[in-house]
Amino acid sequence: MINDKLINPESIVVVGGSEDIFKPGGQVLKNLIDAGYPGKLYVVNPKHDNVQGIRSFRDITDVPQTDLAILAVQAKQCLPAVEILIKEKSTRAFIIISAGFSESGEEGRKYEEEIGNVINQAGGCLIGPNCIGVITRKYTGVFTTPVPRLNVKGCDFVSGSGATAVFISESAIPKGLNFASVFSVGNSVQTGVEEVLEYWDNTYEPELSSSIKLIYVEIIRNPDKLLHHASSLIRKGCRIAVIKAGITEAGSRAASSHTGAMASSDAAVEALFRKAGIVRCSGREELTTVASVFFHKPLKGRNIAIITHAGGPAVMLTDALSAGGMNIPVISGEDHDTLLSMMNPGASAVNPIDLIATATNEQLNNVIEFVDKRLPLIDGMSVIFGNNGLNDMNEIYDLLHRKIQECDKPLYPILPSVSSSRTELEYFLNRGHVSFPDEVVLGRALTKISNTPYPADEKIFLENIDVQLIRKIIDNTPAGYAEPAVIQQLLDAAKIPLAKAVVITTRRQLISVAGKIGYPLVLKVVGPVHKSDVGGVTLNIRSQKHLEAEFTRMKKIRGVQAVMVQQMLTGTELFIGAKYEPTFGHVILCGLGGIFVEVLGDISSGLAPLTFSEADSMIRSLKSYKIIRGTRGKPGIDESRFAEIIVRLSSLLRFATEIKEMDLNPLIGSKDEITVVDARIRIEK
Repeated sequence: MINDKLINPESIVVVGGSEDIFKPGGQVLKNLIDAGYPGKLYVVNPKHDNVQGIRSFRDITDVPQTDLAILAVQAKQCLPAVEILIKEKSTRAFIIISAGFSESGEEGRKYEEEIGNVINQAGGCLIGPNCIGVITRKYTGVFTTPVPRLNVKGCDFVSGSGATAVFISESAIPKGLNFASVFSVGNSVQTGVEEVLEYWDNTYEPELSSSIKLIYVEIIRNPDKLLHHASSLIRKGCRIAVIKAGITEAGSRAASSHTGAMASSDAAVEALFRKAGIVRCSGREELTTVASVFFHKPLKGRNIAIITHAGGPAVMLTDALSAGGMNIPVISGEDHDTLLSMMNPGASAVNPIDLIATATNEQLNNVIEFVDKRLPLIDGMSVIFGNNGLNDMNEIYDLLHRKIQECDKPLYPILPSVSSSRTELEYFLNRGHVSFPDEVVLGRALTKISNTPYPADEKIFLENIDVQLIRKIIDNTPAGYAEPAVIQQLLDAAKIPLAKAVVITTRRQLISVAGKIGYPLVLKVVGPVHKSDVGGVTLNIRSQKHLEAEFTRMKKIRGVQAVMVQQMLTGTELFIGAKYEPTFGHVILCGLGGIFVEVLGDISSGLAPLTFSEADSMIRSLKSYKIIRGTRGKPGIDESRFAEIIVRLSSLLRFATEIKEMDLNPLIGSKDEITVVDARIRIEK
């Protein structure tokens, strides 16, 4: 539990403080001194009475009463020190930077568990062990360098990895990013990423707290806590970006359904972040670039104007933005002509707006002003301007400084001359700005942010969903793969349309059912097999002779228990699936259906229960969205109906946690209707 003694200590003791600044105990002490910690500072070192000018005690029992202890001693020495500090010195906050605990084996795990129990019983706070430390407005309790610049309105940052925290800081500093606090939680015996997020949420004050939160996490121990506090912070006006590392196929268990094979724990994480409204990043540069975007005015749409004096970077930025679903609208007509008249011969005003290399400070000013005030179609602009030897860069940066403040729309400065204009750029950053040295990374960051939905509503959609009937069906169904009749009942209870179908076992039944449904027909095997793997599906059967031949063939397939006769539907094949992930709940997947769900691997995930806005976002984020919308003369599907079926399925699963895997694959969609034509459900009890 994070307490005030950790955040705002009046006194700190460094146990293991050293004169050697190349040791953790030496460097953490130096950082505390260099940052001007205003409280009482003590050291415990058995060999010295004074360390780096700070009074040192040879025996920990001689230390005065202390709020916070930073331990930089061997793992086996930590527990005795903690016990003395708690019992005799009223210490209630601990940062253990020492390694040699659970990361090194069972013995180390027992050490840290004992330490955690002692601190928990005393009502204290523990950060670590095996971490680099903590930075707050009061002190700089880390043993690493460089120490990032602190600003009360900078980023709050928590990391599950100490080294990664340092490297993220290294990425942030050249961009001009500042930090309000840094937490390195290490082994997270008591305090992990979720608990830091909880603290930020519970103590958030709009006028005083940072509104930008950055997270690096490898293991999510409590998804519900993360979801609750992240969404709460975002609803309060915060922006959150996260790197979730540890994405491997080893995390995906073998499963019998398409969904089970694809819905790995990473899909659950993706769904969790989507539900919370968190921007997920893939690496350090992307994380710090997203954070830099957060420091600008909010982008209220997807239309970007690119203002440049260099063609190549503008092309690369255009590609990056377009690939992520952003728009670079063509500027034409009178607006185009007005812009063109502001620039030198040879310039272009189509968008990108290329002022060419001979552009002047005044021309850049006029173009920015026109885009901001006279082009309502444009939601934001990016200005690419480097040092080509033809401009006074101090004047350029002064202009950008003013325009970033004055413009109604966000202006993202891409300033690639980090070497030739280093001094001028540093002056620009010191005025409270951030810079984007790479246009492609910025483009990807903007698309990531724009494609991240707002936190989902917590209400469950229940319109025309018979919860009591769903429970009755599940309670009366044995574990294993549900029979077609059970699947039909469950989908009916949730008002999810299923194509007309009858399961038969005899030739006489086959002919009778075919006459009632009418040709063309589909024939499918029924049993614990993948239909497509064993040739268990035949489409577009138009005659009794063909029907009887396929029936005879399918009955000979090993494992087949019966055959299903179904009406033949045509349209776009779609897919919806679900898998239950421990601690996360049901992960819902959607995409194109049939074999394409595996061949293309184009799926989107959400965490049940879903809202309509979440389902819409899942559909729009698919790479194949153009096919769903309709392309090249081929009609699209009813997107709202597709979203409704996704939501209905998620609500069904909310009340049927015994369903561990579920495939609706495919659904056949058109502009008028979407119907499930094949479904598979596995139940565990």
